[in-house]
Amino acid sequence: MFQWRLWGCVVAKKKVKRLEITQVRSGIGRPEKHRRTIRALGIKRHQQSVIQEDTPAVRGMINQVSHLVSVKEVEE
Repeated sequence: MFQWRLWGCVVAKKKVKRLEITQVRSGIGRPEKHRRTIRALGIKRHQQSVIQEDTPAVRGMINQVSHLVSVKEVEE
């Protein structure tokens, strides 16, 4: 845990979990909503990997296109 001062108070900053998301199946022939979700995750090409923070919004996007991507946690 990291600590830093904010207006004289010590604030602890938690380590953020990160996810490595890799597109493993093609978006060709998939609904437009799925292709837009892949782009929103930051993936531009097939077999590309991106690292995103583990937030509820990102988890929801992954859940929507779980048949197109693989996910693993990244240790930092």
